[in-house]
Amino acid sequence: MLIHIPKVLTLEQVAQIRAELEKADWADGRNTAGYLAQRVKDNNQVPDAHPVGRKLGDMILTILEKHPTFTSAALPLKVVPPLFNRYTEKQNYGRHVDGAIRPIFGTPHRVRTDLSATLFLTAPEDYDGGELVIEDTFGPGRIKLPAGDMVLYPGTSVHHVEPVTRGTRLASFFWIQSMVREDSQRTMLFDLDNAIQGLGRDVPDHPSVVKLAGLYHNLLRQWADA
Repeated sequence: MLIHIPKVLTLEQVAQIRAELEKADWADGRNTAGYLAQRVKDNNQVPDAHPVGRKLGDMILTILEKHPTFTSAALPLKVVPPLFNRYTEKQNYGRHVDGAIRPIFGTPHRVRTDLSATLFLTAPEDYDGGELVIEDTFGPGRIKLPAGDMVLYPGTSVHHVEPVTRGTRLASFFWIQSMVREDSQRTMLFDLDNAIQGLGRDVPDHPSVVKLAGLYHNLLRQWADA
């Protein structure tokens, strides 16, 4: 399941994050890559321990905790604090799969990467190239979203970032361990939740609303690890 979540951040919040990132010390992104990814990764990242990155990551997590679409789609159990990357001209990230387990910096905790997330921080007209290309059963999806929008996709997906040919691409990226491990089950629950909410708006007193809500929660009980 690939889900576009619009307007996770307001334009004011995007501008605030970009201004803070101007103060950050950027490092070679290969420093955090596995031995295979090091051969295809060419970008810059704010180091995990950097105070600016940690402050902004906490800000994004606070926003996501209150975001109904993110909660419905991801059913998050654990979230790796958001990180930040930058691609300038000719930089790219070749085809790769994210590691299955990701440590949380400074803690003994680890997260199973059921879902990957990219939160765009640069308007698409401000750079050329830099598309996030996600391979799935229907072919590659090319993702280049407005600043403040986010895409969620399965951590099992092969994906890459096209070379940037003009300007600078800034983004936040992170991983989620879902209460529901299987992508197909999360997809069904997300679709069912959306249908229930639609019925609740259109015909709130219809008895099927309660029946479908019961079905949703019974499936969640059956599938969830909480």
